[in-house]
Amino acid sequence: MLNDYTLIRLVLLLRKSITEVVKRRMKFYFKKPCVFSVISPSSGQKLKPKAMKRLHVNIGVHNLQESVAFYSALFATEPTVLKPDYAKWMLEDQRVNFAISAHGAQAGIEHLGIQAESPEELQEVYTRLEKAKGTIRQEGATTCCYAQSEKSWIQDPQGVEWETFYTFGEATT
Repeated sequence: MLNDYTLIRLVLLLRKSITEVVKRRMKFYFKKPCVFSVISPSSGQKLKPKAMKRLHVNIGVHNLQESVAFYSALFATEPTVLKPDYAKWMLEDQRVNFAISAHGAQAGIEHLGIQAESPEELQEVYTRLEKAKGTIRQEGATTCCYAQSEKSWIQDPQGVEWETFYTFGEATT
């Protein structure tokens, strides 16, 4: 039997999935998200969903203007906040693929990435990489991190590595 917290998470994921399907298939954009009420099967009480969290990443840069141009192209949107020494993008896609590994040369941030859900989405991301005007390193089809993927790499103006990839299978290594 599902507990109340698991049930809320499933409803929130379903709500986001339905909203995304409608956005993509019908090219219709909601001004406000769909609202669902969840009733606890154990108590019959209306449950209040917990607020969704947002991953935060802050990268120190040497040239703000150059970096704003790079990230605006990579994210396909302009910053939400732009100041002489600061820029912030409040990206709406909250999904995160967070991984750690013990095989790198140094501890710390190894790289950041954008994972596509389909080959078509990967092509869209590749178009953004070209607009970001960095040197793109095509890795192509590869086996890495226990998965089979198609991937490319680019560095931001500070040298932070960005991986773009589509995973299409599992691997043993």
